[in-house]
Amino acid sequence: MLVDTHCHLSHERYASDLPGVLERAAAEGVGGVVAIASTLDDARRLADLVLDQTGASSTRLFRTAGVHPHHAGAVTRGLRSRLLDELSREPRPVAVGECGLDFHYDFASPEAQRSVFHLQMEVAAETGLPLVVHCREAESEMIPMVREAGEGGVRGVLHCFPGDLTLLETAMEAGWMVSFTGLVTFRSFEGAEAVRQVLPDRYMLETDGPYMAPIPHRGKRNEPAFVPRIRDRVSELRAESPEAVAQATTANARAFFQQPGF
Repeated sequence: MLVDTHCHLSHERYASDLPGVLERAAAEGVGGVVAIASTLDDARRLADLVLDQTGASSTRLFRTAGVHPHHAGAVTRGLRSRLLDELSREPRPVAVGECGLDFHYDFASPEAQRSVFHLQMEVAAETGLPLVVHCREAESEMIPMVREAGEGGVRGVLHCFPGDLTLLETAMEAGWMVSFTGLVTFRSFEGAEAVRQVLPDRYMLETDGPYMAPIPHRGKRNEPAFVPRIRDRVSELRAESPEAVAQATTANARAFFQQPGF
């Protein structure tokens, strides 16, 4: 079995055929999908989605709740209480996020991003939930934040990991995970050494759908059924069998999200 640990299932690009998306995932052996929230309103939509899809497919759905760095500038007062409230709603989120830092775009100021990320780190520490973390062109600031979180007992995953070895080392020391997307199949991917070096119990697989479709689907809508393409490329880079990669990453997802149902 495989798990897609990061997919934006509430995205409008899935609206017309979500049942088919999940049926194709099940046919490819994807037994679980973590639906990722970008805002608290998104988290609420995902709750409805998870409830609507319960029993409709053999692929089990789970959700997160949090605020993406792109939306940090739009956050109003009361984020902590609103987030805690959402984390207490059924179906219970399995992680806080997607949160983090993104200095590639100017959708929110660095100051707003830092503030909102720190708040979500504190909520993760308070609730015991792990963090799903976005980091783009912010590695130098993310390194001390991962170290701080790890020292505080907060678990996390650096999603869509591009391969920075210093950040990887910091994540491993902090007890964190990294997850790999279809990026590993791109000719331009520069993180092969990170795929080889990551500890066997510290990495997972994800699509980041509808973005980042792996080759041979690049340029098309990404979806959970494409996880096997990512698994196969990771297996090549690690010189391990696809079955070994599937077994390890599924076990890692179960442990990280504390969901034996994966």
